[in-house]
Amino acid sequence: MQIVVTAGKGGTGKTTVATSLALALQERYPVQFLDCDVEEPDAHILLKPQIKEREPVYVNRPKIDEAKCDYCGKCSEACQFNAIMVIKDKLVLVYDELCHGCGLCHLVCPKTAISEYEVEMGLIERGTAGGMEYLQGTLTVGEPLATPIIRRLKEKIDQKKVAILDSAPGTGCPVIETMHGADFVLLVTEPTPFGLHDLRLTVDVARTLGLRMGVVLNRDGVGDRGVEEYCEKEGLPILLRIPLDRRIAVAYSNGVPLVLELPEWRERFREMFAALAELAEPERR
Repeated sequence: MQIVVTAGKGGTGKTTVATSLALALQERYPVQFLDCDVEEPDAHILLKPQIKEREPVYVNRPKIDEAKCDYCGKCSEACQFNAIMVIKDKLVLVYDELCHGCGLCHLVCPKTAISEYEVEMGLIERGTAGGMEYLQGTLTVGEPLATPIIRRLKEKIDQKKVAILDSAPGTGCPVIETMHGADFVLLVTEPTPFGLHDLRLTVDVARTLGLRMGVVLNRDGVGDRGVEEYCEKEGLPILLRIPLDRRIAVAYSNGVPLVLELPEWRERFREMFAALAELAEPERR
């Protein structure tokens, strides 16, 4: 089972929920944790994994052989990301920052003037944390594309385990790539107008992907009822409420997961998992 923990707004407690859920479940189930926030992975601060393997991730980039190229422009027409510009009978420009490494330009070139070379653009690390398998991706500073690392990270998902995927915040390509193919999406939000605004955006993405979802309301008891009213209107179940508790904030600032600081929360996270598993089951069948 694949569970993606995400949040449109940064700082809502997404990693707190993801790590606590993983720790609560790993006593009863085989669990795999994947930190898919490859631009700034931080789950390791809470889970403190022992890294045993490191694997570089490469992406293909086009190389133009101008001795063969007749500047027909087919590569530029085929590229959906505007990564190649052809100046008729003069020059071919490749914009590496826009290239997604899909290889289509290489395939459509009638003169076989385009070859490919590999560029290292990130790293995948693998190890163990508290008895569970731990994986994280890290994007090389200056590289613009996170999705190839996330895609490679997800290739390592063990279908026999409960996979907890800690997503990047927002609704961009990294989040969509992380969500794709999930059994369930946990949307972490807070009861504020800003939290509601970004929750709406994330719900739209999950619905576009046809995914089942539920909400975790963090810092419950502050703000207003806007999020609750929206969830009632949209038929979104609030699976867990986490109050604004100084003990939780202090533990987090010290790098201690919620369920280790307050062990009574373990059972609440297990109950949430049982509820979301029941909601996800029709989709899995």
